[in-house]
Amino acid sequence: MAPKSRTSQQSQICIVTVTGRDKVGIIARLATAMAKANINIIDVQQRIMEDYFVMTMACDLARTTASMEQLQRKFQKIGSEMKLTITFQHENIFKMMHRV
Repeated sequence: MAPKSRTSQQSQICIVTVTGRDKVGIIARLATAMAKANINIIDVQQRIMEDYFVMTMACDLARTTASMEQLQRKFQKIGSEMKLTITFQHENIFKMMHRV
């Protein structure tokens, strides 16, 4: 039996938001942690407002072997170390919270 292709595997989209004082290495640190967890970043939007860093990422968790709780703990630790607020939300929850 052939392995599942990327298009046949159902996506599990999660929205990650990151806020805090701008500093060198924020995107690199998060992208490295996501790559190690086999998370595919599918979209990124980021801005610097004065000295404040704001980023939203859409990520596909379909191929990760980590649980949502493990991911939340990992990114909470990164947030604490870098003095950032990092939140993970399933795409449906994010959409419901930001619906106009």
